[in-house]
Order: sequence, then C-alpha cells, then structure tokens
Amino acid sequence: QVDLAESGGGLVQPGGSLTLSCAASGSIARINSMEWYRQAPGKQRELVARITSGGGTQVADSVSGRFTISRINAQNTMYLRMNNMKPEDTGAYICKLEYWRMDDRTLYDQWGQGTQVTVSA
Repeated sequence: QVDLAESGGGLVQPGGSLTLSCAASGSIARINSMEWYRQAPGKQRELVARITSGGGTQVADSVSGRFTISRINAQNTMYLRMNNMKPEDTGAYICKLEYWRMDDRTLYDQWGQGTQVTVSA
C-alpha cells in the first residue's frame, strides 16, 4: 500500500506564487521518479515537471523559468514552486510516483488525488 498526500493548492491572483507538496508513504523500497501533472477542464492531462531519484529535473516549456521542482529524498516528499502564475496554469495538479517494492523488479506507479489550483483576479 502506497499513499500520496498532496497539499498547497488554492486560489491565487495572476503574478502570484504557490508551493505544492506531495508526500509519499508506504511500501516503497526505492523511488525512480516523482512527477506533477496538470488537468485543466476540457484539456488532456499534461506533464508539468519531473524529478528523478538522481535529482535530474525536467519542466514543461509552458512553465519553464516560472516553476521549480525539488525533492527531499529522506522524506520522500516532492515540491513544486510556482511563480509568476498565469490563468492558464489553472487546473488540478496531480502527483505521480514511480517506485520499486522490496524484492520486486516491477516498476510501479501511484497517482495522487490531485490538488486544485486556480489563477484568477
């Protein structure tokens, strides 16, 4: 059993900032990567940012220079710092974990429930 606890969403004005967090707990032997996806109404779910176990990061072109992903390995917690936010950043932000279990070579993934972010004046 693996759980993902997301927090930090809310309402913010254009140009404002928010920090999202995603804490993973449960039967996790090793993490491969953690990712943030965004689901806007009427649009496909899109990858916003990714961080690997080695600390490598990727962010979508649409948020490059404004969003930063980070992780505290010892706590299995990932953060997404969002600056200079725009109305098009509005959506449900969903955490995804890729991990291995003990004595198992299968790479599993677990999705969170999502946290709503609304950017509006």
